[in-house]
Amino acid sequence: MIFSETKLKGAFVIEIAKIKDERGFFGRSWCKNEMEAHGLNTNITQVNTSLSLKKGTVRGMHYQKHPHEETKLVRCTKGAIYDVIIDLRPDSATYMEWFGIELNENNHKMLYIPEKFAHGFITLKDNSEITYFNTQFYYPEASTELRYNDPRFNIDWPFKAKVISQKDKNAPDFNENMLP
Repeated sequence: MIFSETKLKGAFVIEIAKIKDERGFFGRSWCKNEMEAHGLNTNITQVNTSLSLKKGTVRGMHYQKHPHEETKLVRCTKGAIYDVIIDLRPDSATYMEWFGIELNENNHKMLYIPEKFAHGFITLKDNSEITYFNTQFYYPEASTELRYNDPRFNIDWPFKAKVISQKDKNAPDFNENMLP
């Protein structure tokens, strides 16, 4: 596995180190030992999948509040997404900064998202499927969202959202009372 830390401390882009031959390739997309060697949380408790049918679907920005903060490892297994995270750790040097990356079925990249980060994405293709490895169970009472296009963050989305849930559309702009 190839680990590259993003500009947001503790968040990593992880790539599969591919062993290629005439059949294709083989590589690890998860290794507890390699994750731990990089100081990353390996306590996977739940794996979720989402399928977005239309290009331009936005999901996010989501996170869980204390005491149910979660780490996520996200991979797009079909289609393509522009994945975005926001650092909501007040003691972090990158507090309130965001990072975005394309994850798709061909680049096999994953995004490791630490606790206390908001997460969301926009689909770049129809029928995009995403797999999430989570270190916390889902707790509806801890589930929180902020508006995906909150001007405070000025996220540079690749294009305007076309499909968005009422919940995400009506999410509030961020304020300090929303901290995880």
